[in-house]
Amino acid sequence: MVIDWANFTPISAAIGGVLIGLAAAILLVFNGRIAGISGILGGLLRPIKGDTAWKAAFIIGLMIAPLLFTWFAYTPEVNITASVPVLILAGLFVGFGTRLGGGCTSGHGICGMSRFSRRSIVAVIIFMLVAFVTVALANQYGLRG
Repeated sequence: MVIDWANFTPISAAIGGVLIGLAAAILLVFNGRIAGISGILGGLLRPIKGDTAWKAAFIIGLMIAPLLFTWFAYTPEVNITASVPVLILAGLFVGFGTRLGGGCTSGHGICGMSRFSRRSIVAVIIFMLVAFVTVALANQYGLRG
């Protein structure tokens, strides 16, 4: 692995992490809700009266924020080399894993672990172990994008 030191941005990454943590804390403190994206999106798919507006605003904010960011900062060119069927299959696997794991990485990794949830800590350990194995296998067998 080679680190591109010219584009290595730990400061902006740390600031981004603080902002994500702050947003999750604000949602919990002022709304009593956990900022798990899969749960919020799932709640929009099965709406409960009086519980839809904030979820829609949250999801819309997730989609609009990167667009706003591109107005103010440099964004690298993204080159996706995987085929559309591979991307669809990957998305289905992510959705299945999210349901199987009882939440997504944001819910468990950011919100669950910050509340010292044992279930979330175990889930994140499993996420990371599977990620390590996947990357090792992909590198071993030349299965990169």
